[in-house]
Amino acid sequence: MSKVVKEMLIGEIRGRLGNRKDLVVLDTSKLDPVTDNRMRAELRAKGICLLGIKNSLARLALKQAGLSYDEGTFEGPSTLCFGGEDIVALSREMSDWAKKIDKIQIKGGIVDGQGVNAQGVDDISKGPSRLELIGQIAGLILSPGARLAGALLGPGGTISGQLKALADKEEGGDAA
Repeated sequence: MSKVVKEMLIGEIRGRLGNRKDLVVLDTSKLDPVTDNRMRAELRAKGICLLGIKNSLARLALKQAGLSYDEGTFEGPSTLCFGGEDIVALSREMSDWAKKIDKIQIKGGIVDGQGVNAQGVDDISKGPSRLELIGQIAGLILSPGARLAGALLGPGGTISGQLKALADKEEGGDAA
């Protein structure tokens, strides 16, 4: 392959990846064509792209993009997976597919520009997603305010209940 063609291919790969800093690398070479097409169609519907790639071109494209990767990631056939909501959703989806189909092997990935091995991708898939983390943080931020409001409203509610009971008692006494 000539240097000009390599540069064109690397440019195409970088164009498809864009500014993404989160990827999962799979080995899907053992899949039959029907299963591979079905998986790609279902992933495409979820906004996840699969790109079968030559390892040397992948290394060059990722190096030019400033992304690091684990050394063992690009050995043997490789497919880059990118897209989805965030790296947690992407790694969950790929882990689910690897569990459903034994022939898919997760080789590693890139998280925020840093390389991780296959175990790291599996660990990430078990963590909370971006939206779940935002919800947890919002709950933690609002929790002290809710406790303070409860503490302020509690004694006021008790006093108003006692005043109402006294008023009802006096009205009951006037009627008799």
